[in-house]
Amino acid sequence: MLKMASNEGLRAEVLFGVVVMMLLLINHGVIGQDAVGNERKALVPAMFIFGDSLIDNGNNNNLPSFAKANYFPYGIDFDGGPTGRFSNAFTMVDEIAQLLGLPLIPAYSEANGDRDRMRFGVNYASAAAGILDITGRNFVGRIPFNQQITNFESTLDQITASLGAPDVSQALSHCIFFVGMGSNDYLNNYLLPNYPTKNQYNAQQYADLLVQNYNQQLTRLYNLGARKFVIAGLGMMGCIPSILAQSETGQCSEAVNELVVPFTTNVKTMLNNLNTNLPGSKFTYIDVRNLFQDLLKNYAQYGFSVVNEGCCGIGRNSGQITCLPFQMPCAARDQYVFWDAFHPTSAVNILFGRKAFSGGTDVVYPINIRQLATL
Repeated sequence: MLKMASNEGLRAEVLFGVVVMMLLLINHGVIGQDAVGNERKALVPAMFIFGDSLIDNGNNNNLPSFAKANYFPYGIDFDGGPTGRFSNAFTMVDEIAQLLGLPLIPAYSEANGDRDRMRFGVNYASAAAGILDITGRNFVGRIPFNQQITNFESTLDQITASLGAPDVSQALSHCIFFVGMGSNDYLNNYLLPNYPTKNQYNAQQYADLLVQNYNQQLTRLYNLGARKFVIAGLGMMGCIPSILAQSETGQCSEAVNELVVPFTTNVKTMLNNLNTNLPGSKFTYIDVRNLFQDLLKNYAQYGFSVVNEGCCGIGRNSGQITCLPFQMPCAARDQYVFWDAFHPTSAVNILFGRKAFSGGTDVVYPINIRQLATL
């Protein structure tokens, strides 16, 4: 689909420069603001986002799905109201987009077919989505990672047609590709009794299966032109309100936290291999587990006071039933770590986004997102 066109007499490096300039010219108007309100230009032309409900911003809104957040009180603190974000306001990628100097990235469901909406990137993430196509079927409609990549291919076709560029994939090497997958492959697959996977695989075997597929999917994105990758790891899933609500002691489930360790280990090995074996690629890893461990240990220092229940939900730990339409959430939302049974509050998303953008190697490595963007 994206084969190099043959243009006799035009040197490859000049052609590359022309394509990059065309993409940058399309984005010449993008302006962000720093902490004191000074204008700045974007660090990258665009960001493309793949993932699940942690970063979905509306792709499930029109699907026949139980995994939706396009109703109040979701978005209660967001200027656009309930958009489909599983948060009271920002997701992590919203904060990262602004730090990159980009506008908020639109959902594929809204931007598809609209060149102007797509020019700064597209968000393909879908609640209940997983690395495995079968993951999340209990929610009916969702867009698995494989289909998200297919949707990106559709976007590439449209960009190629609009630019008239012979090699858009090289221009894409300046963009950020953010991927956060895997949570649902445990929460809405392996840990559910109506899935066969727990009987088919032990923890290590399942992690091997997931990362084998993950490797192929990320390589597929690379082959489509992606070069700068940001990969978000899994958090402390044993400490989310949904899991806490199942505990008689109300403590984090160490069994669940340990279950995902082989996956995390495999992903780190995979990224090291991809950095070595895919020429020109750069993979940065956000250690969300370390971010959460630090937050849960030092929550008061970050201004939080409630770490074991959702701001909006029903039952034990406000986690047995997630936030219902028009339910009144807690008032002090910035003091809660969790917004609902599964997702962090906007305050946590902003905190983690900032740490991923400019933090040290204890939370993001081998380089942070700011460094990746300016390579």
